[in-house]
Amino acid sequence: MAKQRRTTNVRSKQKKAPARKAVSRPSRTASKPAKASAKRGAPKRAVKAAPKRATAAPKRVTPVRTLEPAPPPVAAAPPAPPRKPGFYEAVAIYERGVQGLQRHDFAGAAELFRTVIERYPEERELLERARLYLRVCERETARNTPPPETPAEQVYAATVSLNAGDHMTALHHLQRAVTADPDNDHAHYIMASALSMRGRLDEALEHLHRSIELNPENRSQARQDPDLEGIRHLDSFRAILDAPVAPRRRARRR
Repeated sequence: MAKQRRTTNVRSKQKKAPARKAVSRPSRTASKPAKASAKRGAPKRAVKAAPKRATAAPKRVTPVRTLEPAPPPVAAAPPAPPRKPGFYEAVAIYERGVQGLQRHDFAGAAELFRTVIERYPEERELLERARLYLRVCERETARNTPPPETPAEQVYAATVSLNAGDHMTALHHLQRAVTADPDNDHAHYIMASALSMRGRLDEALEHLHRSIELNPENRSQARQDPDLEGIRHLDSFRAILDAPVAPRRRARRR
C-alpha cells in the first residue's frame, strides 16, 4: 500500500507540475526581416568620399630666350709677309758678332754689330740688340786701346765715347778725323749725330748734308736714326733728305 501511494504521489506531482512551454526558435527565414528592420532603423554610416586625385602641378614653362645675333666671324690674321733676303743676311752677321763677343773678340764683334746697324736700318728688332752689344764691345776695347791715330781709329773712338754719353770726347776725336780726312762720310755723319745731341742744330745739319753728298746711302739711315731726333723736326732736315744728290767720287790718291 505504501509503494502504491508513493507511485501515485509521484505521478500526481508529475501531473501537477506545469508543463513548460516550448520556445520556438526563430527560423532563418524569419531572422532575415528582423535584420533588415534593424538595419533600416540604424543610422546610416557616412560614406567616405573617394579621395580626389591630386591635380598635376602645372608644367614649368621655361621662358624662350631670344637668340642674340651671332657675332661676325673673326677674320684670320693675315699671314706675316715673307722676309726679305736682307733680313737673313743681317741675322747671319749679327750671330757672327754674338759668337765673337763670346770669344772676347770685342773689336771684331763690334765691327760686325756696326755693320748690321749701318746696312740694315729697317730691321729694328736686330738694331736694338746690335746697339746693346756694340756698347759692350766698345766699353771693353776702350780700356786697353792706345790713343787713336788714323781717321778710322778716331771715328771708332768717337763712336765709343758717344755711346758712353761722353759727347765732348766724341767731338774731339771727330774733329781730328774730319780735319785729317774731309771726305770721310762716316766721320761727318757721326759728327752730325753728336752735334744734334748737344743742341748745336745748324752745325749738325751742315755735317749731315755733307755726309749725304759723299754717300747717299746715309740718307736712309738718317730717316730712322734716333740720334738725330734733335733736328728731325726741322724743315732743313727734310729738305736735305728729299733733295736729289748726285754721288761724288773720291779723288784717287797718288
